[in-house]
Amino acid sequence: MKNDMITEKQDLHHLTWSKVRNSSGTAGSFLKAYSDLGGHKTYYKLSNYDSVHGITGHECVNELIVDRLLSLLGVEHLHYQLLHADILLDDQPTETWLCSSDDFKQPGETKIALDAYYQAERMVGESPLDFCIRNGWASYVYEMLVVDYLILNRDRHGANMEVLRNGKARTVRLAPLFDHGLSLLFSCRSSGDLRAADIMEDKPVQSFVGSHSARENLELIPPGKEPNLHPLLPSDKEVLLEGLDAVLPEEWLEKIWQMIWNRWCEYEDFRDSRR
Repeated sequence: MKNDMITEKQDLHHLTWSKVRNSSGTAGSFLKAYSDLGGHKTYYKLSNYDSVHGITGHECVNELIVDRLLSLLGVEHLHYQLLHADILLDDQPTETWLCSSDDFKQPGETKIALDAYYQAERMVGESPLDFCIRNGWASYVYEMLVVDYLILNRDRHGANMEVLRNGKARTVRLAPLFDHGLSLLFSCRSSGDLRAADIMEDKPVQSFVGSHSARENLELIPPGKEPNLHPLLPSDKEVLLEGLDAVLPEEWLEKIWQMIWNRWCEYEDFRDSRR
């Protein structure tokens, strides 16, 4: 987990932010930027923002927590770094926390959203899940469905999965898992929201390969095909939340941990009940 969080403020005034409308139905936008220095491209994004209240969300913290979680579970994923930074937002100096990530494409690869690739390459009557299985991506999808249950990811639409193609090498693969901001307790905006939140509630989710229920999506995994994840342990709490008390209050971090841990225990019960 080294160097995944930089608390010393970085001067990122040079970044230009563009708005990407939040697809979850909640108010606000997510602002994104990138830099390309010496051929090394870095992508940046902010938490939920609106022009009246500024940056109000903590989605960037979620990205780091899920990054750490997937490392513990042994799931391939895009790595994020949480940065304390000064930026220019609406021409105003703003101090915030944001996250950065590198380009996951290898040299020679191009990317296309999975939903677009599916539309171009599917067989008649073939579902997105069956399409992924036919292409040899079953294990990837089953891992993703478990992860999205654990974090209650509400936004795994068809462009939040990407296909990477190398025409010269004739290779096609799915990109490492990425974009987990709209998960955990992202919709809680106050202590009252936090106290009222049911960490086991099966809220409606977007899932390109599944249904609108993260819990029901676990049933899409055939018995005996559950991913072989490294077990989550109570001691992993410290690893997941290390340093984040500088960003979020303790009550938020505690409830996030309880959410992950309790959903992990329920997943273990689900898996064991099928044996």
